[in-house]
Amino acid sequence: MTITQSNIRDLCTDAVFDRGQNYYSEGKVHERRRVDDIITATVEGSRLYDVTLSLAESDFEPSCTCPYDGAGECKHVVAVLLSLIDELPEDEGERLDTVFESIDTSELQAFVREELARDDAMLDRFFATFDATSGKSHEAYRDDVSQLFDEHTREYPVVIDAIDFSRFTDLGERYQDRGRYRQAAAVYRGLVAGIDDNIELVDGAYDHYARVFREGLDAYVECVTAADLSLSEYEAYEQFLKRIESGSQIHREQFERALSSLQATIEE
Repeated sequence: MTITQSNIRDLCTDAVFDRGQNYYSEGKVHERRRVDDIITATVEGSRLYDVTLSLAESDFEPSCTCPYDGAGECKHVVAVLLSLIDELPEDEGERLDTVFESIDTSELQAFVREELARDDAMLDRFFATFDATSGKSHEAYRDDVSQLFDEHTREYPVVIDAIDFSRFTDLGERYQDRGRYRQAAAVYRGLVAGIDDNIELVDGAYDHYARVFREGLDAYVECVTAADLSLSEYEAYEQFLKRIESGSQIHREQFERALSSLQATIEE
């Protein structure tokens, strides 16, 4: 798809476009790579943020690891898109095809196995894509989220920046796309519970955590609604939303909203 300033402006506010333009002109877009229609890049902001987008989609389906929660896309996405107007990175898809054609299957399996052993998030995505058995429990995902909070409080007692939870949201979406709603619900439940358990540690980027929590809770309700559950199973899923009493006061209203939404949908 051809990228123009006009279709970039359609994705963001005028103020964000101007900031993105400044980022691009200041040379803050780095490490652009392309495989088929997927573009990845790193943008230098208050820290390094990872941007991913698709040339095959009319809206580019961009994602960024920054905590932006305003209207439209963020300045980092804008900066990357602007960098693509004049020149796209070399497509490494054909190079991959050539390697795949010549590589020994056992060597490829050994490589993938080693990489998966070193990357927990990639291992989860691999199982979500290729393994039809049940995956990790919601407790395991909750513990993974809590570990992220632990990592962000090793040097300071509170969390002042936005933790990147995209490994969980991407995984949940992967399960949803495959119609595996129970496992997707486990991912979202773990994400929501992990944030709820640790929200008192947060002392910054409040909108980011509120958005991830709200969207995770909505996705959980969507998955429970879509799954073919027995009455006893449904009651167990519904019970989680009754953390209204046991969870953080901060999230009480959100749990009430989600519970009401689930019950109304089921009654229909």
